[in-house]
Amino acid sequence: MFKEFNLENLENSKSLLEEKINQSKDKVEELLKIEEKSYENFVMPYQEVGENLSDFITPIFHIDSVKNSNITQKVLEECIPLISIYETEMSQNDNIYRSLKDIQDKGYTSLNSIQKKVLENEIKDFELSGCHLDEEKKNRLKQLNLKLSELSQKFSQNLLNATNSFEMICENFEDVKELPKSDLELAKFTDENDNKTKYKFTLQMPSYLAYITYGTNREKREEIYKAYCTRAPENEAVINEILKLKDEKVKLLGFENYAQYSLSRKMANSEEEVVSFLKELAIKGKQSAKEELEEIKTYASEDNIEDIKSFDMAYYSEKVKKAKYDLDQEYYRPYFEQKSVLNGFFSFLNDIFEIKFEEVQTKTWDDKVKVFNIFENNKTIARIYLDLEAREDKRGGAWMNNWHTHYVDSNKKEHLPTAYVVCNFPQSKDNTPSLLRHDDVVTLFHEMGHALHHLLSKVNEPYVSGISGVAWDTVEFPSQFLEYFAYAKDVLKIFAKHYETKKVLDDEAIQRLIDARNFQSSLSMLRQVEFALFDFNLHQKLYNNAEEIQALLDSIRAEYSPLIPPSYNKFQHGFGHIFGGGYAAGYYSYKWAEVLSADAFYMFIDSGNLFNKELAMKYKEHILQKGGSENMDKLFYKFAQREPSVDSLLKIDGIIS
Repeated sequence: MFKEFNLENLENSKSLLEEKINQSKDKVEELLKIEEKSYENFVMPYQEVGENLSDFITPIFHIDSVKNSNITQKVLEECIPLISIYETEMSQNDNIYRSLKDIQDKGYTSLNSIQKKVLENEIKDFELSGCHLDEEKKNRLKQLNLKLSELSQKFSQNLLNATNSFEMICENFEDVKELPKSDLELAKFTDENDNKTKYKFTLQMPSYLAYITYGTNREKREEIYKAYCTRAPENEAVINEILKLKDEKVKLLGFENYAQYSLSRKMANSEEEVVSFLKELAIKGKQSAKEELEEIKTYASEDNIEDIKSFDMAYYSEKVKKAKYDLDQEYYRPYFEQKSVLNGFFSFLNDIFEIKFEEVQTKTWDDKVKVFNIFENNKTIARIYLDLEAREDKRGGAWMNNWHTHYVDSNKKEHLPTAYVVCNFPQSKDNTPSLLRHDDVVTLFHEMGHALHHLLSKVNEPYVSGISGVAWDTVEFPSQFLEYFAYAKDVLKIFAKHYETKKVLDDEAIQRLIDARNFQSSLSMLRQVEFALFDFNLHQKLYNNAEEIQALLDSIRAEYSPLIPPSYNKFQHGFGHIFGGGYAAGYYSYKWAEVLSADAFYMFIDSGNLFNKELAMKYKEHILQKGGSENMDKLFYKFAQREPSVDSLLKIDGIIS
């Protein structure tokens, strides 16, 4: 029913991939020889070729992110050129393109709407891949795609290496005295040289956050902050090359800039629409962001700090938060023990979406990984792998990665979807379970929102099933929507239980979390706008060197950032979303999709029942189960019976009343 995760033969991946690629090419050539091509005899088996190759490749990329080693790096370096060249050749194959166009033209009246969507997407992708170019330009495009794949991987590897190469040792307990007990336990070690108890902090997110938020020593806070925001200086050269090659690529394809090319695959209609959307958010949040900063400055002044810096923000923000809401994160963490959160979360998902999770024992890449089959109406419909704890050999951040897609093949066999959810939560040890911050709980809900969008699909065509074929600027909608429930009292009560006493978190403590949800929401929004505008502006014209890139970032910060970071801050060197991932000229998607998610959640608020089964099942039917089979604006309209409103987002964030 499900393919087992098995990479015992990892070192031979290159030769196995070559074999798979040759089989794929042979199959495509075989399909092209069909004289009377139809959707059934050509398009469906053509999609299956892509799915079969993806089935093999995905674990190779995945293992490098979650169990990074010299071997995984070597294997990936060997495989990237093969897959990049193959994908470019396929996407530039004029015979496939013309076959798809013929099927679209001849069979338009007999095709259903989902089949039409598959053809529409594929034909557009072929046109965006340069299948119309002459051979010389096609070859250049092939070289560019290969080099860009290699550079993206190099950027991510540089970042991981830099993250793992730093450690900060605190010998004086006074420097760590404000840290929560659980963070202190994870940092504590006995130095073998002098047999003294010391505390080690790294740039792994749980460790970094612990010190930057609770570290008493200001110099130490700056030390770890500076290490974090100056990571991987070698990425400066990588970024310059990525931007240069992307600019050449899109101009070959007939676009003025990379932003224009990026939008051709998204819901937003124009560059102007994106920029004005982001600036509107900034304008509406700017004044309240200044007020939020003044509040932090007041607390810092009590420590005789009149020139507050970026490395002070998390520390004094936490003090403001505690004073305003009596919110002590350490108080909450025993109530968010990882297993309890998972079990309660699954119970909640069963309540609203009528799906059950059942743990299964199967091969994984690490002992801490948990695997669950998902059931609907007592029938197995999907499988999910959860890798939730931080490790040194694991890329930072959190993400969902789809492995298999739901579809029915040309032999009428149903294929079930699988996905990985990866986070970097505090590690569990023999004497300490993994105790989450509430922010971690929100992250889990977010990534599971992506996973459910993929795993609950009822679409039978693989290229528009699950997250496949979903416009990039709406793909965050289901993840952000689910996040909101992590602040709902009735949801939290299901799993917020003290791991020792089993006592449920009381109403007052939960209310403090809810009240604090919009704490510094304007500062947070301005920060996201800063990232999004930097990304989008960066791809609207070619910036030739690091100085020009820095000047762009500085100008955006000068206009929109309430607190200018130190000049040594090289945020761009760690902006993995756009240089190591797929968000180039698309980081705005987080805010764009948030308009949909906030509006959808407001429907539950307005109904007076966050467990509104009728509404939840309607959302499941029109959003989660439809995948990319229709444009998200149409799906949203079917669900909500109206257009989305930006005011819902600003209301939920407390920016307008």
